[in-house]
Amino acid sequence: MSFKNSYFSSIFWPRLRHNKLAVAGGIVVLLFLTAALAAPLISPYEPNAINAWQVLAPPSWQHWFGTDELGRDVFSRILYGSRISLKVGFVAVGIAVFIGTVVGLVAGYYSGVVDTILMRMVDIMLCFPAFFLILAVITFLEPSIWYIMMVIGLTGWMGVARLVRAETLSIREMDYILAARSIGCSDRRIIFRHILPNAMSPVLVSATLGVAGAILTESALSFLGIGVQPPTPSWGNILTSGKDYIEFAWWLSLFPGLAILVTVLAYNLLGEGVRDALDPRVKRQ
Repeated sequence: MSFKNSYFSSIFWPRLRHNKLAVAGGIVVLLFLTAALAAPLISPYEPNAINAWQVLAPPSWQHWFGTDELGRDVFSRILYGSRISLKVGFVAVGIAVFIGTVVGLVAGYYSGVVDTILMRMVDIMLCFPAFFLILAVITFLEPSIWYIMMVIGLTGWMGVARLVRAETLSIREMDYILAARSIGCSDRRIIFRHILPNAMSPVLVSATLGVAGAILTESALSFLGIGVQPPTPSWGNILTSGKDYIEFAWWLSLFPGLAILVTVLAYNLLGEGVRDALDPRVKRQ
């Protein structure tokens, strides 16, 4: 534990702080997380409050991002929509990381027939285009945020499994693993006490990048009308309502689109920075 603390304090954090793009991405991520958590406090209006006198009002001091076709404040809806998008991102990635980590650990540690069977399952899953597989599953289910999170998570664990398997294959040949076997440690103890903590670096990177992908997928599903259903605001269904008025109400498409763009870009920059900071082959400039 002391070695890990020393590594993070002396190597990881200095390298991450040196990466300006990763720091910028981390700041943006923190800002969006803060805005999502504090949405009820900082939102100037109720997200579903209808105002017939302010229909399709352009951006102003009263409504910073304008209003939609029902007179609802777009800024307030984007704030509340961030809670949906980030919730989907974190829960979906949590499911994918859990499944992928367990599959990768078991396949890498036992190898042989177990490895072959599990990796062929991964190959079969990778043969299907993920987004179309999600569309097919969601079509048979009632549109719900919980179904969306589960489906995105259940269709996104394959990359994590392959990364963890590769790390496990390398770690299981280390001297301390052989020593643990020699003193009679059980397989479960070796896997979860000795291998898992040392195989978490690629998982951390994959999780950071996966949040961006999950947010993008949820927005796409909501845009197509099979994701989060109105009147619950999400960035995708705000874009959907704005496409019919794009010629004279540009703010309905611009601001939620920018929210998706900036958030996904920030998570990607942060994920790339974490990967570089954890990679011993990348030298500090």
